[in-house]
Amino acid sequence: MPPESPPDLGPLDFGALFHLRGKTALITGASSGIGLHVAQLYARAGAAVALAARRVDRIEAAAQALRAAGHRACAVPMDLLDDASIVAAFDSAEAQLGAPLNLLFNNAGVLYAARFVDQDMAEVDRVLDTNLRGNFRVAQEAARRMGARRDGVIVNVASTAAFGTGAQLSSYCASKAGLAHLTRILALELASRGIRVNALCPGNFDTDMAETFRDKGFDQNLIARTPLRRFGQLPDLDGAALLLASDAGRYMTGVALPVDGGQLLSWM
Repeated sequence: MPPESPPDLGPLDFGALFHLRGKTALITGASSGIGLHVAQLYARAGAAVALAARRVDRIEAAAQALRAAGHRACAVPMDLLDDASIVAAFDSAEAQLGAPLNLLFNNAGVLYAARFVDQDMAEVDRVLDTNLRGNFRVAQEAARRMGARRDGVIVNVASTAAFGTGAQLSSYCASKAGLAHLTRILALELASRGIRVNALCPGNFDTDMAETFRDKGFDQNLIARTPLRRFGQLPDLDGAALLLASDAGRYMTGVALPVDGGQLLSWM
C-alpha cells in the first residue's frame, strides 16, 4: 500500500507563533542598549511592558514614548544591588500594568575591563553582584510569582563571554558563565512549575556599554575573529529574543543561544 499522505495542516501563521499578546513583561536594564531595544520590540509584539533600571528619567521617557505609540508600558525604578528595590519594582509593575508578570527579560549588567592582576576588588564585587547575584535575585522573584500561577518565561541575558575568553575581562566572563549555568539549573528546577528558562548570549554588539572599553585596534581584532565580519546591530537580536519569549519556543528550556555572527567558532 502507498504511504499515507501527511495531514494538511494549512498555512503556517508566523504571527501566531511569535506574538506576545497576553504577556506582561519586565525588562531590566531598560534605560539603554539591549534592554531598551527589547522593551520596544516586546511592546510592538503585543506585550505590556515594564521598563526597569536605575536611570529613572530614561525609562520614564521611554515608557511615555511607548504609550504615545499606543502600547501599554510603565517605568519602575530598580537597583539590582538592593533586594527591597527588586521586590518593589515587581509590585509596581504589576500594579501599573494591571496584570501578573509572566515574562522576564533579565538583562541588567555592568562591564569592567582590567588586567587580572590589576583588578580592583570593589569593581570585581560590583560586576559579580550585579551580573550574577542581582540577576539571580531578579529571576528568583519572578519565579516565585510565576510559579504560583504555573505561567512564566525567563530570558537571562548572558554573553558569548560565558563560553570563551576575553583578555582583561576576567570578572565579566566569570559572571556571565555563572549566569549561563544558572539558566540550565533553573530550567531543570522550574519546569515542574510551568516556567521556561533560557539564556540569550549576544556577541559583540554596538552598544553604549561596549563603547566604554573598545578602541579602533581592538575593534578590528574582534571583527577579524567574527566570521560575518561585523559587529551586531540591535535588530539582529530580534528573532532570538522573540523566539525565546514566545510560543514559537514553547518546547525550549535550558538553552543558551548565541547571537554572535559566528564568533564562537573562532574559539573552538
